[in-house]
Formats: sequence, structure tokens, C-alpha cells
Amino acid sequence: MIRMLSSVSAGTVLLARQPKFVELAVRHQHTGSYDVAVVGGGIVGLASARELTLRHPTLSFALLEKEKELSMHQSGHNSGVIHSGIYYTPGSLKARLCVKGATMAYEYCEKKNIPYKRCGKLIVATEREEIPRLKALYERGMKNNVRDLTIVDAKGIREREPFCRGIMALDSPYTGIVDWRKVALRYGQDFKEAGGTVATEFEASDITVVRESPARSPEGLKYPIVIRSSKGDEVHCRYVLTCGGLYSDRLSQISGCSPEPRIVPFRGDYLVLKPEKRYLVRGNIYPVPDPRFPFLGVHFTPRMDGGVWLGPNAVLAFKREGYQLYDLNVRDLTDALSFRGLQKLVMKNITYGLGEMFRGVFIGAQVKILQKFIPELSLSDVVRGPSGVRAQALDKDGNLVDDFVFDGGTGEIGSRVLHVRNAPSPAATSSLAIAEMVADEAEKRFTL
Repeated sequence: MIRMLSSVSAGTVLLARQPKFVELAVRHQHTGSYDVAVVGGGIVGLASARELTLRHPTLSFALLEKEKELSMHQSGHNSGVIHSGIYYTPGSLKARLCVKGATMAYEYCEKKNIPYKRCGKLIVATEREEIPRLKALYERGMKNNVRDLTIVDAKGIREREPFCRGIMALDSPYTGIVDWRKVALRYGQDFKEAGGTVATEFEASDITVVRESPARSPEGLKYPIVIRSSKGDEVHCRYVLTCGGLYSDRLSQISGCSPEPRIVPFRGDYLVLKPEKRYLVRGNIYPVPDPRFPFLGVHFTPRMDGGVWLGPNAVLAFKREGYQLYDLNVRDLTDALSFRGLQKLVMKNITYGLGEMFRGVFIGAQVKILQKFIPELSLSDVVRGPSGVRAQALDKDGNLVDDFVFDGGTGEIGSRVLHVRNAPSPAATSSLAIAEMVADEAEKRFTL
């Protein structure tokens, strides 16, 4: 179910630049009045803006993004997997949206001629003690209506992944890979073609209600919400939707919403297989999740460019967009370390956290874990690769917020703002399904 808040959401290796499908709507100064403004140019914001414009072609829409280009952060720094929906609690939004979203993603890529590969995934048990968890995962996947999910034995593992060793595995042939940034930029192109306006380099710093009509305005208070940027630009609108990713909590707070759940950034560092060793991996190879730990663990991920990523680990980032080890923002780090929820999470997982940090520095320790699945892998076969930062939502008790959270504003602004406070992985896979849900929620709250 949708969780509704009370009235009080190794060094950097950037992905290759994609063609810039969406041109800037305004080059120098961002101003204007719109029916709906969407804040955040990641894959969720773009998909939601696209869906709203398609549903309401007579309305005016603007999408505001703080970077020079769209989809520069989580949407452009992820593993590129099209997930099938195995892991998630049956009946949860994550489960329903992922299963539906995967089908929609494949159909969209076919329609728009975006390359993808349905290369499959094995979730491999390498120890006997993992088998009950693997079978429970199979039952969960079946309840979630995951397509074509089967259990295979050691022989079946070798048939699918000749260099992988395990005693039992879940085989998910419906899992695939795609360049999610290409998909996100295509959403942006659809939005622009439907009449939407895109304004980049617009970092929203304030969202307030206008008290008086602008001077000489014949429209009065038709556009009562003003969004101000850090550079002093203003956009006026009737309604605002925020999809801020790593900044979703701060965007919510500037319109008077609760400071929780809090976003805490976790960096994941990948290793990359050397080109001459790519033959070791055909599809995605994942571990059986251990419920004692908050994150999934390292895995093997083929890429659309032919590469293979190994990892990631999960460590606290010292900056919300800190892709390198030494990236530091004092405010971001202070906010994270002073948050009681993070302190409790760290205390509950201190050994695990130290292990993640150790493996991030000493990649041989990470390779040792990977060798449980592919014994032929050696330290000389890998190099340090890209990093991503995950916007992890935490509550004050140190619990990971794993499902979607929506939040409205307070007072006068309450009926005119909708915040997507948390859109957890697999948000890219689910993006088109999420967009439908967001649009439904906006239509309930707004008079469109």
C-alpha cells in the first residue's frame, strides 16, 4: 500500500555521454507560469512528467532540473538491470510495480528502438544453509507473479553459466539489462514533444504560496505557487510535484513537510572485469540475500557495452552526490552523522559496515567473495570501476524505508504539492508503472 505521511518524501567513472535529446527551454533566465511544475529530472521525475502530459494535453507543464543535463545522478549511475520482482514482499508496491514495470519497460524499449538484452539472472546458493532461503525466495517470486521463474541444480547452473559454481539457484530468464539513462532521456524527449518545457540549471531552493497577485497581472492568483531557484529565478505554477531522489527530503522540508524519512547517501563501488575475461560471465549472477544485513551483497552484472561490473559494496558517502572516496560536503555529512536513525543503523550493523569499508579499500577481499561463485576469477582479472550513490531513506529508529512514500505540504500549500519522498530500487525498472501511480495520486490531490 502507499505509505502516506501525516500532514505536518573506486573513483568516479561516468557513463558515456548520451545524445542530448532534450534541449533547454530557457537559456539564461528561467521564468514562466505553468499548471504543473515537476522538480527533478531523474528517471522517476521524467516518467511522471511524461505521463501527466500525455493524460492532460491541454495543460502546461514544466520540468525543473538543477544540473546542466537530465538524468545525471542515480538514473545515470546504476547497474542497468531490468529486474523481474523476485525479492520484494508480496503485495508491496515494490513487488507490484516492479513486475508491471518490467513488462512496460520491455514494451517501451521495443517501441522506441532502445537496445536491451534479456540475458537472465541466476540467484546462486553456494552453501547448504542458503537453500531454505533460496526456496523461500522462489515462493516469494511465485507470489509476485514473476515470469518463468524456476529452480535449477548444479548442472543447470553450469548449463547457463559454465564458470559459475553453486549447488542450487533460481533462474530468472525474464531479467534483462538496458542503459537506463538512454531510457530516461527518451522519456524527456516524449515530454518535450508533448509540449512540456524543460529548464535545466534550476536548483529549487524555496517553494511557497504567493500572497498577492503579481503587479499588472490579469490572471490574479491563478498560479499561486512560486518555486525559486538558488540563482534567484522564479517559476509560478498551480501545482508542484517533486521527485528529488537524493534531495527528496530537503525538497519536502522547504514546503513545510516532515523531515522524515531522512535520505542518507550510500556509495557503491564496482569492480570491472578486464575485457579478456568477460567470457566468464553470461548473465546476471546474484547471491542469496542474507536477512541479517541491510544490503544485497556483491554480484556480477553484464552491461550493454559488453563490459561486466562486479559489486557493489555499500558505504556511507560523505556527500549526497559523492561518487569518489574523498568527495565531501560538510552539510551532507553533518546531516547524516547527526541523524539518530543512521546512528542506530550503524550500531545494529557495525561488523557488516566495517567489512564493506574494508572491501572498498582492499579489492582483494571483494574478489575473494566473488570467487565463491566463479572460482576462476583472480585479482589480476579486475580493475576499479564506476561508483553510484543510493538515496537510502531511513526512519528515526534506523530502519530502511523500503517502499514508496508520498507526502503533501502543510497549510495553504498542502493541497497543491505532492512529494515523492522515497522511490527505492528498482525505481528504474518500475519507472513507467510508478509514473502511472504518481499521476493517479496527483489527480486525487489536484484539480487538473
